[in-house]
Order: sequence, then structure tokens, then C-alpha cells
Amino acid sequence: MAPLRLGILVAFLVLILDQGSKTAVLSWSDNWTQPTYRVTPFLDFVYLWNTGISYGLFPQGDAGRWVLLIIKLAAALLFAAWLARTDRRLEALALGLLIGGAIGNAVDRLVYGAVFDFISFHAFGYHWYVFNIADVAVVVGVVLLLYDALFVRASKTPPSDVSPRG
Repeated sequence: MAPLRLGILVAFLVLILDQGSKTAVLSWSDNWTQPTYRVTPFLDFVYLWNTGISYGLFPQGDAGRWVLLIIKLAAALLFAAWLARTDRRLEALALGLLIGGAIGNAVDRLVYGAVFDFISFHAFGYHWYVFNIADVAVVVGVVLLLYDALFVRASKTPPSDVSPRG
């Protein structure tokens, strides 16, 4: 599959999975008798609206909502422009994850005014931040871009000759 098609397909799948999972959990949460729904001994679903930038940091008012929405959409457009120019599948996969994640959370900000987070992992008394599928896609996309830049591309770059000449 061509890199552009791969990136678009991944972005579309992330958006569908993200919005579908949020819609399902929002629907299910109407029947919850507790604030959390235990899925496994280490995974709960919770009902949490994130008005902040990331992980609930810097909560925003109504004006901030629109600023964050514009930033997410601008990021998705910049990643899409990058995707259109790449000829590498790993880079296209990473960019598709970033685009789908950015659009998924942007849809929440547009429709609800905040991002719906619901996945809560915990183990041995430690609780991670509550997140959603779009957040996972963004983190994996960034990790893949870093891996690509640090290991894949770096291993293909010929070493420069820096030895002194006499």
C-alpha cells in the first residue's frame, strides 16, 4: 500500500475507533451505579471530561476551548501536508496515528466543549492518567516518529568522514 493511502486509512480507523469507543462508553455510563466501571483487575472505565490541554493540565474556559480546537486542527493539517510528501510507510503510519488522534479529540472539543477520557489503567497502587483511544494514537505516533528518526533513518545515513587529514 502506498504511504499516503496507508496514512489516510490509519487516520480514518483511529477516528472511527476513537469516536466509536467514546460513544459506546458514554452510552454505557448511563447505567453505571458507581463512578467507575471495573473491566479487569487493572483496567477501569471512568467518566471524565478533560477541559485542559493534556492530562487535565491548564483547564480552559470557552475561549480556550476554541483555541485548543484550532491548534488541534492546524496540527492535523500540518501532519497531513507532511503525509502527502512522505514516501516512507513507517512515517506514514505515524502521521496517520497523529492525524486521527488530533481529529478525534478535536471532534470532542467541537461537539462537547471538552475531551472525553475514560480509560484508567492501574496496578500495584499506581494509577496512570485517564485517557482515550485518540491519546493512545498520538503517543504511539510520536514514539514511531522518534524511533524512525533516531534508529531507522540514523542507521541509513552514511557516516561523515571527520578524521583529520595531513
